[in-house]
Amino acid sequence: MNDSERRSALGDFLRKRRSSLSPEDVGLPTGPRRRTAGLRREEVAQLSNIGTSWYMWLEQGRDVRPSVQVLESLAGALKLNPNERRHLFFLAGESLPPYLSPHKESMGSAFQRMLDDLTPNPVYILGRRWDFVAWNNAANEVFSISSASPPHEFNLIWRFFTDPVWKGRFKDFDQKATGMIAEFHTASARYVEDSSFAELIEDLKRVSPEFDRLWLQQHETPGSLEGFKEVEHAYMGHLEFDHITDIVRYVIKFLSLSRNRKRAATAAQIN
Repeated sequence: MNDSERRSALGDFLRKRRSSLSPEDVGLPTGPRRRTAGLRREEVAQLSNIGTSWYMWLEQGRDVRPSVQVLESLAGALKLNPNERRHLFFLAGESLPPYLSPHKESMGSAFQRMLDDLTPNPVYILGRRWDFVAWNNAANEVFSISSASPPHEFNLIWRFFTDPVWKGRFKDFDQKATGMIAEFHTASARYVEDSSFAELIEDLKRVSPEFDRLWLQQHETPGSLEGFKEVEHAYMGHLEFDHITDIVRYVIKFLSLSRNRKRAATAAQIN
């Protein structure tokens, strides 16, 4: 994404977020009936303590450079959640304080035993760039994590967009891809200066038309960190999971068999 595309995406993001809020949401009086939904530009500028014209230039995608302080003010005024705040910083070309130093990521043996104890539920740990750091046998059976080839063989988003076997396992691939791009946008915003992110993104854009298209067009922030996942497996058949993502120092994925589809045979196969 070049500077012009980034500015345009930032303006689009600000407009969408502004239109989703009401005066009551931010503690302003309702006043007379409004012709359009959402906050006015001057209201966002007032709440952010910046000039109305300057805020309007941001929405118009002009070449203005908001400081970290201005971005924090906008995040507060627009009631952004942590994922939306990360996305705002990404689009503005500013980096958030990193949660991890750029060293090799690994998990200790005690943590691995904890993952193993969660079998038959598939659990895997992702590092800052969505590289698989640790997983249990159930996750390996369902997602074939250890069966991969270079480059980026242990990267989830690379596998998702380039591995035909992975793509075939998700009936709702397009929907999953859209959500995954949104999540990865916010993940990459934490490490704007990390060259390994840029390398991965450029490689994906080169080999995956779906990724290239969605990376340029997708500006929605991630929704709920809980959801429902269906997987079509070659020998285990149709699998259904309730899943939860816990973003702490690592990205932790925990999947449990859906309550209405728990079957002893399937659990035994995974185990």
